Amino acid sequence: MAKISVLGSGAWGTALAMLLSDNGHEVLLWSPFAEHTEELRRTRKSSALGGLELPAGMQFTSDMKKAGERQDAIVLATASVYTRGVARELRPYVKTGQLLVCVAKGIEEKSLLFQTDEVQEEILDAVVACLSGPSHAEEVARRLPTTCVAGAADSAVAEQVQALFMNRVFRVYTSTDVKGIELGGAVKNVIALAAGIADGLGYGDNTKAALITRGIAETARLGVKLGAHWETFAGLTGIGDLIVTCASMHSRNRRAGILIGQGKPVEEAMREVGQVVEGVYSAKAALALAEREQVEMPIVDVVNRVLFSELPAAEAVRMLMERDPIAEWNHL
Repeated sequence: MAKISVLGSGAWGTALAMLLSDNGHEVLLWSPFAEHTEELRRTRKSSALGGLELPAGMQFTSDMKKAGERQDAIVLATASVYTRGVARELRPYVKTGQLLVCVAKGIEEKSLLFQTDEVQEEILDAVVACLSGPSHAEEVARRLPTTCVAGAADSAVAEQVQALFMNRVFRVYTSTDVKGIELGGAVKNVIALAAGIADGLGYGDNTKAALITRGIAETARLGVKLGAHWETFAGLTGIGDLIVTCASMHSRNRRAGILIGQGKPVEEAMREVGQVVEGVYSAKAALALAEREQVEMPIVDVVNRVLFSELPAAEAVRMLMERDPIAEWNHL
């Protein structure tokens, strides 16, 4: 049994805390909001997961010192835009060699760093890994079969994360391609916005299939340029995560895209979804990364124009369809 803190009491953090508790670990769930922590203690139910009952042994805190000290592992599960700030707050309390597991998906807009890079920059002497894949929190919390990938530069660290999380309904593979894992997780949110926009416009399955396959193609192009392995994008954290995010109404990015496709302004769509829409925050960063590496990402490009330059959604689709003719695999 390990002592594990999960930082972030939203749907994903709570679902993973439930999973780790099921695995027999001593789990402490941290929220920055004292009133939310008190609600969790009192009701032992998660409003973020539709009122699901929480395991009896799970504990709750809003004290970062308590969450950070004397833990075998710490899971960072806040939305990606808050990762650096949470890591900075955590830094004074962690031991040298502390295992930190990043489970959010995104690219920091200012630095163009991935989640593990942000955390490592803030906590230099920590051991940082990631966990990613096609994994809606609502389904993990209901203990429906799910598969993910534990990523770390050191395969032994990835195996350590695998051992903490894996059980009969949550299968975990390992990989040392951290960059590929994190890029796939970040860009799929942007592509899911495009898929939702197409749904909002009333387009069909053909359109969605095109967005998914061409979306993974442009993600892989950027990944290979960054030194990632192309095989990663054919796996769970690439095409797997992209499929689930583009096809499911659990996906907040797809839901936001549908509203935008129906003509609602971005801010209104985000408010209506009621949760952090990661793709909106990752879109600019993904495009900036592509431009820095001189990699063409036409879907990411038009999503940015729809989100931030008032390009009509139907016009964005027309721009994609009328691009110059090329061979499908003239470049990855």
